Amino acid sequence: MMELEYIEHISPILKDGVKNYLIDIDGTITEDVPNEEPERMVTCEPFPDALETINKWYDEGHQICFFTSRTENLKQVTIDWLDKHGFKYHSVLCGKPRGGNYHWIDNHLVRATRYKGRFTDLVEKQVTIEVFKEEE
Repeated sequence: MMELEYIEHISPILKDGVKNYLIDIDGTITEDVPNEEPERMVTCEPFPDALETINKWYDEGHQICFFTSRTENLKQVTIDWLDKHGFKYHSVLCGKPRGGNYHWIDNHLVRATRYKGRFTDLVEKQVTIEVFKEEE
């Protein structure tokens, strides 16, 4: 159960130290399987480091949501696959826009980590990002 703090009529926030992970599936925790080849969604194998790291984050109390561009009609095959391979998670969201070069705009702080072939614990790194211009 997600522990949230509620402050009068604004979006809830997670308890200190808890992260809300939104994790892609295809090309991130398993091979890149397009929606046009759903039969491969049943037979593909998870990346072992992804399974281990995600389950560790879950056990540490973080929220795990798989956010995929798989369509809603493929949600059950996706859930069955996640369960079959032992992924621990709280939710699955389908319908993420296909393609890439995402630029997420939100009223909450969003941190993005691009998957580059290996799941590990996250490390801090200083980078340059695009933000809205501040009022003067």
